[in-house]
Formats: sequence, structure tokens, C-alpha cells
Amino acid sequence: MGNTSGHRISDRIAAIAESATLAVDAKAKALKAAGRPVIGFGAGEPDFPTPGYIVDAAVRAAHEPRNHRYSPVPGLPELRSAVADKTLRDSGYQVEAAQVLITNGGKQAVYNTFATLLNPGDEVIVIAPYWTTYPEAIALAGGKSVVVDTDETTGYLASVEQLEAAVTPRTKVLLFVSPSNPTGAVYPPDQVAAIGAWAAGHDLWVVTDEIYEHLIYGDAQNVSIATAAPELGDKVIILNGVAKTYAMTGWRVGWMIGPADVIKGASNLQSHATSNVSNVAQMAALAAVSGDLSAVADMRTAFDRRRLTIVSMLSDIPGIVCPTPEGAFYVYPSVKGLLGKSLHGRVSTTSAELATTILEEAEVAVVPGEAFGTPGYLRLSYALGDDDLAEGISRIAKLVNDAD
Repeated sequence: MGNTSGHRISDRIAAIAESATLAVDAKAKALKAAGRPVIGFGAGEPDFPTPGYIVDAAVRAAHEPRNHRYSPVPGLPELRSAVADKTLRDSGYQVEAAQVLITNGGKQAVYNTFATLLNPGDEVIVIAPYWTTYPEAIALAGGKSVVVDTDETTGYLASVEQLEAAVTPRTKVLLFVSPSNPTGAVYPPDQVAAIGAWAAGHDLWVVTDEIYEHLIYGDAQNVSIATAAPELGDKVIILNGVAKTYAMTGWRVGWMIGPADVIKGASNLQSHATSNVSNVAQMAALAAVSGDLSAVADMRTAFDRRRLTIVSMLSDIPGIVCPTPEGAFYVYPSVKGLLGKSLHGRVSTTSAELATTILEEAEVAVVPGEAFGTPGYLRLSYALGDDDLAEGISRIAKLVNDAD
């Protein structure tokens, strides 16, 4: 009989969509390499180098023979302990080192978590716009994403009423992200507490991605749902990492924090997938989380300046509505007003088509809202140099203002 599905690869893998953000970044870099002056707003990574003291720690670690060997799958004991200390310092949430699993970046933490929690058919409430990887990781684990839509009218925040309307007897997990990628939305502390209390009332797990915890601006306050809703007990999984706080996206060190039984199960999975994270990268992460937050403070000052600039410049473009984000380093403007309009003779009916037009006609790379579950929007990262940012938005403005 052979394979009856018609695919040379499994149905499970065939169903995965390529990461749209990485695809946009790759296309922009390819055009740049070919000599096109492309400005990329696609990838979510700081444009700063990793701080020198972190790099120095890695160099020292590379010379130590103990780091040339396998190490415990859940992470170097000193790093697990430091992450527990950092979590108490930054979130007021007390955990033991044994509740920490060091992963190959935040993405592996996401995958491990859903693979460990979900049985086939279990439902996860996912608030849209969502980061592109979440639904794929949920589907790979056999789960089903139940999407709750938000838009710019509420600042991309979901209400308890919306969540209540999405819950079913199959719901096992609420995925909660604040500050948000792609919108930059930050939930106010009272709303975080209310959502946590609601989830506890339904006996749900809460998986909270806190990778952007230190990137908040203005009067916004960021609290961990694990701290804000103590009634959740141990049914909270915290996902985090060094990538955004310390400009370490390429070092690939993240972690998940949760109850010991879940961490043990996720560690068993990781033991067959990747084993330990690179010891050199772990020692770099140890220097990062053990040190102070001055590196992120400097970056945040620059991001805040760029945030205000990009919102102002986009808001001046007819047909674009750009809410002011309170966290992370993204804006998520509505471009519904540009759909159906002719730009350089090209009419886009979707935001995906519009993103292609902007790339090919203005040589600016942006990610369409389709990647995040909400067509009609674009995501632009403002984690790029001030001059490039101003030039890139000016090119989009020119494309729109020169419209036929």
C-alpha cells in the first residue's frame, strides 16, 4: 500500500508553515546581498551587539575543558539557579532551580511546553494577533488553537468576556503574552490579575511568554501573571530567555519554568531532541542573568525614541492607523485603508500582497498581518538604526503619497 497521504513527507510536517518573519528577513537579506538597498523591518532582534562582558564570559568558557563535554540536559546547575534568582528579582516569583529547564532559545521552550502539556484534541486559547510560532507548536503537539481576535480599538487587549466565550470542556491552556509580539501591547496589572483569576476559576494552565518583560515604555507597568494571580497555584509555565533583554538572539538560550513534574517531562523530551544547550552559550547567559539590567536600560532608551518616531511617521501616512505600543519593539499598524488602492500601478487586495508591493517597489521589508492571524495589518520592528528607520518609513510614505 505504501504512503496513502500523497506526501513524500508526513502530514504533520507538511502542515507546518514556514516562519513568515524569518522568511521575510531572508528575502530582504538576499535582495541586499544582490545589491538592492533594502531596509528590513522584519526580524525581531535588537540591532545592538551583545554586551562585551557577556562575550568575554563566553570566550573564557570556551577555554575550559569541562565545557567541551556533555552537561546535564536541564541546564548547568549554576545557570538554573541564577535563572531562579533572576525570576524572584524581576517578577517576585519564587521557584527552585529544579523548576527551570534551559532550552535552545525561547522557541524550544514553547515547543517543549506544548508537547509536554497537550494530549490530542486539547484546546489552547490563543489571543490574536499572535506570534507565528505558537499555533504551529500547538498543532505539532496534537493540540488545537482556539483564537480570540483583538484589534486596535482595544489596544489589542483581550477581555475576560472574550476569553469566557472561547472556553470549552476541551480547553486546557490559556496562552498569555505581555508585552506582546507582534503588537507591543502591555496588559495593565489589574487586567492581568483578572485574567489569571478567570483561568484559575476554570482550572486552566496558563503558559506565559515573558521574553519582552524588560522592554516597556512610558507609564506602562509590567507584571507577571504568575505573581498577579497566586490562585493559579503551580499551573503556570513561564517562558523566557536572554535573546531580547541582552541582544543575544543568536546565542540560543531560553528557559521554561514550571512545576517539577512538567519540567521533568520536558527535560525527558529534550534529552532525545537536543540534549544540553551549548555550554559556552549557557555560560554567556549566566553572565547575563547574574549581572544588572544596565544593558537593557540603554537599549530601551533607544527603542523608546524609535518607537515614538515610527508611530509619528506612520500616522502621517494616509490609510495607515498606528496605535502606540507600550512594550517590545514592534508597531502593528492597520493598513486596511491602503487595500484596493493603486500604488505604482499595483493594487493590493490583502496585506500580504501589500507587503510584497512595499518590498519590490519601495525596497522595504515588512511582515504582513496574515503571519500573525490578523490580515489587514503589518508588523514593523523598530529594533534598527534611527537613520534606517526614518529612511524606510519615508520610502513607504513616498510610495503611498505618489499613488496613482
